[in-house]
Amino acid sequence: MLADVRRFEILAAINQERVVRVADLAEKFGVSLMTVRRDIEVLEEDGKVEKIHGGAKLPGNTSAHEPGFELKSKQFTAEKQAIAKEAVTLVHDGMAIGLSAGTTTWAFAKLLCAKENLTIVTNSVRIADVFQSSGSTLPVILTGGERTPSDALVGPIATQSIRSLHLDMLFMGVHGVDAHAGFTTPNLLEAEMDRALIEAARKVVVLADSSKWGTVGISTIAALEDVDEVISDDGLGAEAQRTLRQRVGKLHLVATPGATQ
Repeated sequence: MLADVRRFEILAAINQERVVRVADLAEKFGVSLMTVRRDIEVLEEDGKVEKIHGGAKLPGNTSAHEPGFELKSKQFTAEKQAIAKEAVTLVHDGMAIGLSAGTTTWAFAKLLCAKENLTIVTNSVRIADVFQSSGSTLPVILTGGERTPSDALVGPIATQSIRSLHLDMLFMGVHGVDAHAGFTTPNLLEAEMDRALIEAARKVVVLADSSKWGTVGISTIAALEDVDEVISDDGLGAEAQRTLRQRVGKLHLVATPGATQ
């Protein structure tokens, strides 16, 4: 395939999916990772894409853009699975666990279905459906509220239902992580809901794959210092690792089988 044709196809993929991985593009086109990186550099010089660690995304200010659940659930799946497996090791019998909406917390919920003696609290319709469809007997408390593109329930009804609850641990998904902006989301009401979940929890664990670093949503959920632990993958850059280790309680980095950056 000619370089110009390949770059056209790469740009088409980014326009459709908004975020793509170098490894996935290399496999798709049957070329090396270095070839794809060079293609992305050329496209970035032309102002058509923006490089991120391990991939590329659409350029410009996307702080208010919120991709739908179906699209996000197909991105960085190996990383999300590895993060979910690590998160399970933090769960113990008798806990009341909060799960915020998101595709990583959704992957985590699938693993929790095999557990017993837990109470689940969530504002995610998708996560509640995971427990229902699996036949799990765990009690699941689903908030009410207005539904967002990521299938989160938000708004005054949702936040009010959380304020009277007490959670042992909250596992929170985020849209972006940034040294200055902290943990962010493109949805103002979802940020408010996540802050209510944080206030209800004794311990807060953020589940965020490495592609989230440097992404900034319009609304900050919490500062880096406000979170007890972060679980991410080993594709996270060295500077990001240093920042998180200095400013969050604990950073877990998981290996991602078959996900070469």
